Amino acid sequence: MMQMSTSHLWQLAETHALFDWSYVTVSNVNLTLEGPKPQSRAKTSLEKLDKAIKWSADGGWLKMLGVRVKSWDGLKQWVSDHWDEVISMAKRRLEGVKVGSGFDLAGALKELEGLKNELDDDNIAREVVAPALLLLQAERLGVNETMLRYLGAVISGAIGGDGHVSAAMEVVGLTSGERGIALLWGAVLAAYGIEAEVRRVGSAFQVIVSGGDAVKLAGLYFRYGSPLLEGDERIINHKLAEAMKLAAEGLNIRWEGLRRTEGGPVAADLIISEGDVTVKYNIYLRGDAIELEFHSSDRGRVELAARLLRIAGVSAKVKKKGSMDIWRVVATTDRLAAGREELRKALAEIVRKAVENGWVDAGKAERWLKKLESGRVLKEGWPKYHVGLSGGGALVVRYETTNPDSIQQVARRLNEIGLVEGIHFTMKMSEGDRDGYVSILREGLAYAAWLSVHGSGERQRLAVEFVEYILQRAWEEGDAVYEKAKEIVKEGKERGSLRLEGFEGRVEVGGSEYVVKVTGWGAEIEKKQDDKKLLRLKITAEVGRVEGEHTIVDRVVREYTITFGRYGNNAARGHAYASAKAPGGRVADAERFAAVVKALTGEEPWVYQRSDGRIMMECYEGHLKGFARYAELAGTIKKWLDETGR
Repeated sequence: MMQMSTSHLWQLAETHALFDWSYVTVSNVNLTLEGPKPQSRAKTSLEKLDKAIKWSADGGWLKMLGVRVKSWDGLKQWVSDHWDEVISMAKRRLEGVKVGSGFDLAGALKELEGLKNELDDDNIAREVVAPALLLLQAERLGVNETMLRYLGAVISGAIGGDGHVSAAMEVVGLTSGERGIALLWGAVLAAYGIEAEVRRVGSAFQVIVSGGDAVKLAGLYFRYGSPLLEGDERIINHKLAEAMKLAAEGLNIRWEGLRRTEGGPVAADLIISEGDVTVKYNIYLRGDAIELEFHSSDRGRVELAARLLRIAGVSAKVKKKGSMDIWRVVATTDRLAAGREELRKALAEIVRKAVENGWVDAGKAERWLKKLESGRVLKEGWPKYHVGLSGGGALVVRYETTNPDSIQQVARRLNEIGLVEGIHFTMKMSEGDRDGYVSILREGLAYAAWLSVHGSGERQRLAVEFVEYILQRAWEEGDAVYEKAKEIVKEGKERGSLRLEGFEGRVEVGGSEYVVKVTGWGAEIEKKQDDKKLLRLKITAEVGRVEGEHTIVDRVVREYTITFGRYGNNAARGHAYASAKAPGGRVADAERFAAVVKALTGEEPWVYQRSDGRIMMECYEGHLKGFARYAELAGTIKKWLDETGR
């Protein structure tokens, strides 16, 4: 018997397409902050899995790998018989794997070797068989587009299960309860040219891919994984949607070959590439529309072309061309105008060049250009905000109009997202011929970005649209404006994305290396007699100095308290004092304090000695943003920022 339990309808839909579950029921309903979530349970005969394995061994992936089996039990035994080969390959790939804090490499290798005797256990085998086959594939067949297609298909299942994707942080991660399995995945990714870090987080183990490697892996996940289900919010795979956003960072769009077709429309080639994959589309300027088309007798190639379009922001479906065995994907002006800025710019260049050559009517071209320049979000009803920088370099997001109804409408839509007047935006009604305005505050954009990741339902959908719109408008205003807007959005999305529980970090402070282990935390808001509100963050941590490569000495456990207030022009600033009673005195305590702050926020505090001999540590806005990334502190920090902001 094969069975699964999930509260995600997209997981049920994807697996139903594979196994056609013979039995599906709702076992219970969990009440969460996002509303009731039904827990679905599905099961079917193991024969369906055996049938799929036999089919693959007869003419699919398993045959290509040289695996001759007829059932799940046969596949487990085959992997067990070749386990020494898997271990040898994994060891050769370890130089491409980063080992993070708290991860025992020697212990993980020993566990990995011992899994050979545990493959009869289905719970172990279902996690081990796929990465083992991927490692054998890379070693035996090399790495090319076909091999990457299989990696993308398998990794989609691993990420869709216990993995996570964050476009804001440029991170793709897998989670396992077994460090040996985590190490195996690290070796697999290294075999395909993707650097990963294996680390311990609490009682679990993670495989983390970041930066450009995360963009590459997200691209494979989106291109070759399960389809992105659309429609009802409940069936949308948000991990896959995040992967699409992340993959877009590696997208390249260009055009070439503008030409007049004989007796037909003006045409050009639009080339979209992501990673190692390039697709050339036909662009036609015909009648009253710009039309994009890609067709082929290879449906898989057309499906890939459709997915690249999705990464570029264009929704298009694959359809059969008449009664012929030809598949195609088509998108016209309005859908193309919904795409990313790079796509719209390329199309606009094609149109302008055609006008210069006298091949397209200037009036018709002007209508196309207006659609391309206005973009998707304006078409869907968002007002045209001005996005720019103030004289001091702060981001300005403002909508102005003499129409008071328009201002009320904009305010209502911001309320629907979850933004609050006075905290997230300010507004002034128009009077006579004088403009009124709605101005989005920095905290408003950051909170909308947070909702775009952590919200739910309609509120999350609107937040995603709003943030994408502001980033689009910022892009149109130049690099400096776009980078500032992107910085605020990134900060908002990262809030609450990490956990203090199980945190362990290694940092260098004052020329010495320290290991920091967090064991406790707290956050509170204190109201003073003058109505000022202070934010107190308390971190209990064990801090030890590293001697040599692995020896940790002078371990000290104590609670570190940082008190933030508003000063000067309402800037957030935190203070703390080193303890003279701490082991080693004030200087040693100040270094340990700085190590805790740097490990958690990425930035050292400013440390200086006062005239009375006391040593003070000061933290600023950057440190507070760093602390706000932790779920245990984020809520209180946000509340304090809301209550003390101007």
